Amino acid sequence: MHRLRSTLTTLGIIFGVSSVIAMLAIGEGASQQAQQQIARLGSLNIIVKTVKPPEDQKSTTQEMSMKQYGLTYTDAERFQNSIPNVRIVVPSRRISQQVRYRNRKVSTEILGTVPWYTDISPIRILRGRFLSSVDMHYRQGICVVDEQVVTELFAFDDPLGQDIKIASDYYRVVGIVSPRDSDRTGSNIKDDVSSTNVGSGANVGTIYIPLTTVKDRFGEISIQVSGSSGANIEKIELQEIVVKVNAANEVLRTQGVLETLLERFHKKNDYQVVVPLEKLRLAKESARIFSIVLGSIAAISLLVGGIGIMNIMLATVSERTREIGIRRALGARKRDIIIQFLSETLLLTLTGGVLGILLGSAIPFLVTYFSKHPTAITGGSLILAFGISAAVGITFGLYPAYRAANMDPIESLRHE
Repeated sequence: MHRLRSTLTTLGIIFGVSSVIAMLAIGEGASQQAQQQIARLGSLNIIVKTVKPPEDQKSTTQEMSMKQYGLTYTDAERFQNSIPNVRIVVPSRRISQQVRYRNRKVSTEILGTVPWYTDISPIRILRGRFLSSVDMHYRQGICVVDEQVVTELFAFDDPLGQDIKIASDYYRVVGIVSPRDSDRTGSNIKDDVSSTNVGSGANVGTIYIPLTTVKDRFGEISIQVSGSSGANIEKIELQEIVVKVNAANEVLRTQGVLETLLERFHKKNDYQVVVPLEKLRLAKESARIFSIVLGSIAAISLLVGGIGIMNIMLATVSERTREIGIRRALGARKRDIIIQFLSETLLLTLTGGVLGILLGSAIPFLVTYFSKHPTAITGGSLILAFGISAAVGITFGLYPAYRAANMDPIESLRHE
């Protein structure tokens, strides 16, 4: 009899349920993206990075002096030989350089590394091959490029077998790999190394070169000249060492051993130890709290919808007082009146819950389509939203139902 009023009442539940599902889907999508990016760093990996020590970050006098800090090849050997749980150790050196091919040039990151680098990184070989032990031993002038470099530098040419120029030397391209998007994304791990990076533009892709070749051709000393502090000379052997252990339960114990070795042999605080497994646990805990906050905010709209339902049902009870009196006079018990009004309330809320689930499931897809922000709808969020709508119906429908059941039948029959 009151279709418009019932529809408007149901809208409060529809929007409440859909907002709960949409907010949880957005939060879950952001959480999964962050966890995937951290997981790509390797749950069994421990990353040790070179950082500039605090005392070296202050430029005092205009004098030329060489500052030596950071990780060394000796550290890599010490990690491999002193810690029993270590499976592999991957040292690497990063340099930002301009790369030329014919009349084209781009700024890229040069990564000097070892052949077993693929064991700790999710790169995928598309064509050709990766670095080999022979390349390392003979300091070969070869390189492996990723797809981003292929697109920007080679255009329509086949990169395999081509020679590219980096600094003053030429390198033969022997392989193509998938973009390495996992080394420093999503986990707020910033590369604080300001050593041998040159060039101010953003780097396009990565080029992999044998570590021994990088050491032989680029050296370990960089010179930066500024007008205020004169020449700044720095010597850094390695920017990063990744240690991979045998099992997840050995990560934290190995981290403690690594930090002990570094404290013993490094007088300066010129390193940073990053444990992706620990960051992954923190990310999951943060995601749980984030989902609770988002769900609580969205649940407020359900609470408002429930208050609206209670208001409408109280008005309905007042309008149908004579009907209640007639039913009680014909033998209806209080329980029958309660079931009647409570079932009507549940019908409104559950109908709104079903429609809200449909709307809430569509909103994340629209968010992903228009904003490119990842979303993820879980079965738990659907059950939670529908369960809350049912609980709202029961909770806010009980008082009007009990009020209707406790009316005096004689007074109800006199009501006009």
